[in-house]
Amino acid sequence: MAEKRSISLGYDYIILIPVICLVGLGLVFVFSASSHLAEHRLGDSYFYLKRQSLFCILGFGLMILARNIPYKIYTKAAYPLLLVSTCLLILLFVPGLGHKVGGASRWLKLAGFSFQPSELAKFSLAIYMAYSMSKKGSDMGSFSKGLLPHLLVAGAFMLLIVLQPDLGTAIIIGFWVMIILFVGGVNFLHLFSVLLVSAPIVLWLILHADYRLKRWSAFINPWDDPKGIGFQIIHSFLAFGSGGIFGTGLGNSKQKLFYLPEAHTDFVLSIAGEELGFLGVSIIIVLFGVLIMRGIKISLNAPDLYGSYLALGLTCLIGLQVLVNIGVVMGLLPTKGLTLPLMSYGGSSLVLNLLAIGILLNISSRT
Repeated sequence: MAEKRSISLGYDYIILIPVICLVGLGLVFVFSASSHLAEHRLGDSYFYLKRQSLFCILGFGLMILARNIPYKIYTKAAYPLLLVSTCLLILLFVPGLGHKVGGASRWLKLAGFSFQPSELAKFSLAIYMAYSMSKKGSDMGSFSKGLLPHLLVAGAFMLLIVLQPDLGTAIIIGFWVMIILFVGGVNFLHLFSVLLVSAPIVLWLILHADYRLKRWSAFINPWDDPKGIGFQIIHSFLAFGSGGIFGTGLGNSKQKLFYLPEAHTDFVLSIAGEELGFLGVSIIIVLFGVLIMRGIKISLNAPDLYGSYLALGLTCLIGLQVLVNIGVVMGLLPTKGLTLPLMSYGGSSLVLNLLAIGILLNISSRT
């Protein structure tokens, strides 16, 4: 009876309200950033808005479902999810199945819709790591039991993602794994050794790919090539600069008029900055901050170790993507094709992030 009394039938509104606000703002700015592009390319200015709305309905449906399913049930899905994610990542290299954009094969295309397997891979890793780490308990301090198995699984995913090629996502997964393993009790010297071994590999991958070197050059000084590799980040700067304190007003962005590439995906925050100004961007950052801090608190108050690791893993996945995307659009990090969670256009990211929010809500209801 005590366990039943500890289960809340309501929703954790400290998470739910920021999520609804962020998704709503995402719809507004996906439409604002994409309407001219959609009209020019497809003859329908509402094309991306209609698709994003469909992804929202699906995502919120899964969120409500996940909120009402006991989170412990995902322990049974840990290994099947790893297998499915691995198979989907491999299918990207099968001719005719992998959909190439910008020279990278990151999407599977089916019935007019694209799916990004790396998004499922990250979600699957969060489920697996939480289950495995909670099961090992005090053995997490051992190299052979605590570090090596998790490193091999994450390393296999990272290798398949690097081969797409998508080094940025692989690096984010690597950092995420280090954070989760550190919290789980893995020996710090073991983790530091992994970082020392990984750093030269990452450096080699950057130095042996011209487009990565160019991105690094654009990060250091985009004004060296303002019409080439520095074009995107310079127009992101112009968007933020034009917005000032209060913005130019909804729909009044100039940079979305074919100046800023990928305005509705990777650089949606730049358009928000231009139309809402510093004040609007600050509110968006605060909403993300509330969501992430609440996720961490849920992790600290979770009723068991598995729930704690799962809440932290899902929260860190969202939080890292937010930090990297904000860093990129503001010129604090090299350009990387990474969407802003809950706001950027993209079905795979939005649906799986809302599913993750649903799991957080379920864990919160049992604290």
